[in-house]
Order: sequence, then C-alpha cells, then structure tokens
Amino acid sequence: MGRVAELAGVSVRTLHHYDEIGLVRPSARTAAGYRAYSAGDMERLREVLAYRRLGFGLREVAELVGDPSTDAVAHLHRLRGLLVERRDRADAMVAAIDRELVVRAKGLKVTPEEQLDMLGARLYDAIGGAYTATRRTEPRIAAQIRDALGDARTVLNVGAGTGSYEPADLDVTAVEPSAVMRAQRPAGSAPCVAAAAESLPFEDHSFDVAMAVSTVHHWGDPMAGLHEMRRVARRVVVLTFDTDEPGWQDRFWLTRDYLPEFAAVLSGFPSLAGMAGAIGARAEPVPIPWDCADGLFEAYWRRPGAYLEDHVRRAMSVWTRVGPEAEQRALRCLGDDLDSGRWAERNGHLADLDAADLGLRLLTA
Repeated sequence: MGRVAELAGVSVRTLHHYDEIGLVRPSARTAAGYRAYSAGDMERLREVLAYRRLGFGLREVAELVGDPSTDAVAHLHRLRGLLVERRDRADAMVAAIDRELVVRAKGLKVTPEEQLDMLGARLYDAIGGAYTATRRTEPRIAAQIRDALGDARTVLNVGAGTGSYEPADLDVTAVEPSAVMRAQRPAGSAPCVAAAAESLPFEDHSFDVAMAVSTVHHWGDPMAGLHEMRRVARRVVVLTFDTDEPGWQDRFWLTRDYLPEFAAVLSGFPSLAGMAGAIGARAEPVPIPWDCADGLFEAYWRRPGAYLEDHVRRAMSVWTRVGPEAEQRALRCLGDDLDSGRWAERNGHLADLDAADLGLRLLTA
C-alpha cells in the first residue's frame, strides 16, 4: 500500500479510507498479510483519483466508477471531455483577462459589473449564453438536414447545444455536456442527457439516426465521437467543415483578409475525408444563404458590418479561440476597409449571390 500511495501521490491514510468505504479495495493479500493491488485495482484507483482531482465528491465518484456499463476506455473518454471543457473555460477566462488588460492599458475604467462579467462566476454563462441572441435554426439548412434524416423515427442529437435543428416531428433525444447550454434549451424541447460525444451512454443501435450540427470541432476527440455515433445509431448525419481543399481558408474573405489565425484554430481538426471514412459517409455542400438566420461564423458573408457588432461575435467561438489581439486587429482593419470602400471593391461580386459555398459540408452515412 505504501508503494501504491507513493506512485499515486496520495497518503496511505487516503488509501485506507478508500478501502474502508469500498471505493477502491485491494483484491489480494501478500504472504505476509499486506494488502496488494491488482492491475484492475490500480486502474480503478486511477479513475477515482482523476475524478477527485476534477472536483467530484466521493459519492459522485463511487457512482461514476461503479457504473457497470462504463469500461476503462469510456472513463478515459469521459475524463478527456471534462478536461477539454475545463480547458475551454480556462481559455475563455484568459481571453477575458486579456480584454480587460487592453481596456486598462488605455486608461479606461472597468466597472465592478464588467469585472464580474469577465472574471466572475458568470463568465462561462456569458459566453455560452450569447448563443441564444443570434444562433437559431436557419430553415434552408434545416431542410437539407431533415432530408438527410430520411425516414428516421428516433434521433439522437449529439452536442445538441440549445436545440437548434432538432426536428420537431421526430422522437429526439439530445446529448450536451455543457450545463450552460443545457440550461438554455427552451421549454418543451427534447429531453437532454449530460454526456460527451466520445462516451455516449446508450446501447448499440439504440437510434435510427445520430445527428451532430456544427459541434464536432468542439469535441475533445472528434474521431472517437463519430465512432460512438456510428455505434449507437443505424445512420449518421453530421454538419461539419471542410479543410481538405488547398487554400480552404481563402474561400471566405474574413479569414482570407482579416483573420488568418482561423487556420490555426482548425489545425488539429480531422480531414473531411477522414471523418467521412470513419462513418462511411458521403459529403455534400451546404450553401449559406445571404440572409442566414443562424449567426454561425460564416453567416454574414454578405453583411460584413455585422462582424463589428459585439453581440454577434460573442456567439461565435472562433473569436475566443484566436484571442483579443487578433480580434481587435481584424475589426480595426475591416472597419477601415468598410469606411474606405476597399471591402466593396474586393467583394462587390458577392452582392449578386443569394448563397455561398464557404466550406460547410453535410456528411450522411
């Protein structure tokens, strides 16, 4: 037990307590009568300590590690999802601190309310909460997704967020790991399970279709999540982004001319071919209407002034990911080009388009 305590970085007293309450009981004894841990015991101890260090109470940990339907791999996926969410929260806090430092460097005052919004308990709520202001179902994109669902009756919506694009005429179950997002789901929406895409708590082939809309890039392990969708459903429909095409970031004037950092945001994102191959899917373009009702990152391709609006940008995770310096530089340059007419000179041809292909793809398997 002393050696195990040393390896795990805990006290022998802690291990004794875990044994007493049945959380981690050594399954063997040495010839001298000392407790001995098997490989399975060590694996369980690793899971217990990992959940404890993420802030879970002993009762919650006991329920998590005692779940007979969850094996070691599922625990690893769950832990990874929790850590990724915590990392994203930390990234958001860093971005908020950077914004306040910029304000203070200009000699401007920051009100107590602004300080609480930026650094207090409401920070993540404010970031996630911005989605309901501009993120909603775009009917034309919804129609394309609905066609892909075909004759399905039961649908699992993975990474469901606030519930956009959930078909009202089908039996939908939602999965969303973020409590902030779950709290914003409207009354009467589909029941929502707190879980990560990489570890779906459902039996094989439980649903006719598993769908995921503009969420895969937020997952800790996109390929694992896609395999899970394939496991729990007979068919899979995923709205995602194509980074396979050379020079893909030049399709959209915002990333081409003002925000080259966007390429780095998706640097580790799986290829479209890889995602399609993982689930046996075909890909089709999803044009974005010029008056798109869903305020996704590319939605305002014909309405450039919208990107200067803070409430519009706050509902786009890209801006948090690139950081405040890149954001402010992009806004300054875009504002200057709109005022001078340079943006119109470069992009005047867009006024004749009703929709644009900016890399959104629908994978259907």
